[in-house]
Amino acid sequence: MKLPQSVKLPQSLRLPRSPLSGRALTAGAVAVATLMAGGSAAGAVSAAERPAAVADAPDIPVANVKAHLTQLQSIATANGGNRAHGRPGYQASLDYVRAELDAAGFTTSLQEFTASGSTGYNLIADWPGGDADQVVMSGAHLDSVTSGPGINDNGSGSSAVLETALAVARSGYQPTKHLRFAWWGAEELGLVGSSHYVDSLGSADREKISGYLNFDMIGSPNPGYFVYDDDPTIEKTFKDYFAGLGITTEIETEGDGRSDHAPFKNAGVPVGGLFSGADYRKTSAQAAEWGGTVGEPFDPCYHSSCDTTANVDDTALDRNSDAIAYAVWELSQ
Repeated sequence: MKLPQSVKLPQSLRLPRSPLSGRALTAGAVAVATLMAGGSAAGAVSAAERPAAVADAPDIPVANVKAHLTQLQSIATANGGNRAHGRPGYQASLDYVRAELDAAGFTTSLQEFTASGSTGYNLIADWPGGDADQVVMSGAHLDSVTSGPGINDNGSGSSAVLETALAVARSGYQPTKHLRFAWWGAEELGLVGSSHYVDSLGSADREKISGYLNFDMIGSPNPGYFVYDDDPTIEKTFKDYFAGLGITTEIETEGDGRSDHAPFKNAGVPVGGLFSGADYRKTSAQAAEWGGTVGEPFDPCYHSSCDTTANVDDTALDRNSDAIAYAVWELSQ
C-alpha cells in the first residue's frame, strides 16, 4: 500500500496442505457444531445454502502462495533488502512472476512508464479466450518500499493473484468473460503504474472492464477481514464467500483511495477487493470477532525492514487467497 495521504509526494508523481480444503474443513466443523447444538450457527451458512460457485472455484494451496513469498524474500535479500521501483529487486521480482505465467500459457506483456527518474514496468497477463468485451481483471502491486522486502505489502497480494492465475491454467478454466491479471509498479510512489495503465486505455477499452479486483496486504500478522464496498456486486461476492466460512467482515476504510483500485474507480470501472489491515490498531470488538491482539497494529511491520516472510499470518493468507479464486470464478461466469 502506498504512503499515507499525509506524506507529500513530488508534483511529478500524481507447505503441503490437507487433501480437504480450508473451506471444506471449516464447513464440516460448522456442520458438526450445528448438529450437536440442534440448531443453526449464527453467521454460518450451511453447505446447501452456500454459493454454488464455491464448488467450482479451486482451493488455492497456501503452501504454493508461501513458496512465491519465499522467492520474493530471496530476491529482496539478494538485492539490497528491497524490491522497490527502479531497483534490481523489482526487476527480479517481475522476471520471476512473468516466467511463471509464461510457462503456464498466459500471454504476457510489459507496460513501461517513468517515475522518479527511473523506468518502471507493469506486468499484464491475459488468459486466452473469453469475451474480450467483458474483462474481469485482478491485480496487485509488486513493488516494495525501499526500507524493506515488502512481503506482506505487497508480496502477499502479488503471490495470491499469481497463484490464482496459475490455478486458472491448471484447471483449464474457460470462463464466459475474459480474464486478465496485473502486477503494478511504483504503487508506493503514488499509484504510478496503475494510473499509467488506466490513463493509457481509451474509453472503449475501459468500458470493457466489467470489474477490477485489487489485493493489497492480505496476510497481515494481526489480521482483520476487510472488504471494499465500492461496487455492490463485487462486495457481495466477497461477503458471500466469507459468510460461507462463518467469518464476519468489515468495510475497508483504512486504505480507501490509497491503492491501485483508485485509478480504476476514478475512471468509472467497478472495483472491489480485500485487505487485512496496515497500521491502524485492532479494537477490542475486532479482536473478539477475529482473534489477535487488541491495541496493536494489524501489521506492526508496515513499511519496515521486518516485513519479511515471518510477518505473514498463514490463516489470513489462506482464506484471502481462496476468496480471490472464488471471486474470479464467480464474476467471470
